[in-house]
Amino acid sequence: MKALRFLFLFITIAGCAALTNASGNQAPEFNADSAFLFIEKQLSFGPRVPGSEGHRRCAAFIEQSLKHYGASTVVQNFEAESYDGSLLPLVNIIGSFNPGARKRILLGAHWDSRHVADKDSIMKDQPIPGANDGASGVGILLEVARQLSRKAPAVGVDIIFFDGEDQGEPEGFNLVKTLLNAGKVWWCLGSQHWARNPHREGYDAEFGILVDMAGGKGARFYKEGGSMQFAAKHMNKVWRMARDLGHGEIFVNKRCRGIMDDHIFVSYEAGIPMLNIIEYNPEHENFFPGYHHTHGDNIEVIDKKTLQAVGETILYVIYNQ
Repeated sequence: MKALRFLFLFITIAGCAALTNASGNQAPEFNADSAFLFIEKQLSFGPRVPGSEGHRRCAAFIEQSLKHYGASTVVQNFEAESYDGSLLPLVNIIGSFNPGARKRILLGAHWDSRHVADKDSIMKDQPIPGANDGASGVGILLEVARQLSRKAPAVGVDIIFFDGEDQGEPEGFNLVKTLLNAGKVWWCLGSQHWARNPHREGYDAEFGILVDMAGGKGARFYKEGGSMQFAAKHMNKVWRMARDLGHGEIFVNKRCRGIMDDHIFVSYEAGIPMLNIIEYNPEHENFFPGYHHTHGDNIEVIDKKTLQAVGETILYVIYNQ
């Protein structure tokens, strides 16, 4: 039954009704059911921790999906040092649509899942499911890719699935600072690698959108501080478009403090202004939902209403440039 459900994704899901703005530009309809199935598929592999069987199978699934939807696909295999001195085998996966277009938009999400449940009270040394923190962003962008394959956009779109975002030091870890490791960031390893080694020489995009923890029940997305520092113009435009689509309650027109995430390295090192759609909410204790980095980050926290709001907004942005 699971295989048949997944096959259904590759055949057809719903029609292609359109979202139209005042200028008459149409975006294909985002399908939250499809995005949800993509999330379930990732979770079926088990934790996507670098070096694990689940990690290998999920990488193959993402690459296969992008190719199936007609994307020009590049896989970056590399190693990165972890906080404990080990080398992690990592994979960035990039899919490009309309590769000949000069004007380009970059979309990104991390696809690895946290290797420890360091915020949990039980099994703290065991990996978590990572349904919202990882799989939700991937699910949304795979559904975006599916829609791009059905109606080619006027602009070029590059989707990057970053590895190694969530493999940083656990809570309370005594990270010894030495001359050798001072200044190193053990998070966002995939975006650090890509920013220094882009998949195409001289690659550039007008702006980027990172999608992280973007499928949770009752989610609210504030204007994250790092995004406002590097990509305020684009963030304000995306939030305005979300409001025009009726998602103003979810895309809150207020700024919150910044967070270290993949968009920072894309903005600062690659020079592409990138904003972050992330549930990083001042109404939460420590800004994150209570299940963050715990075993509670499972499929039960995912809400199709949130997936719809985020995915619909991204498609509207793409087709109204």
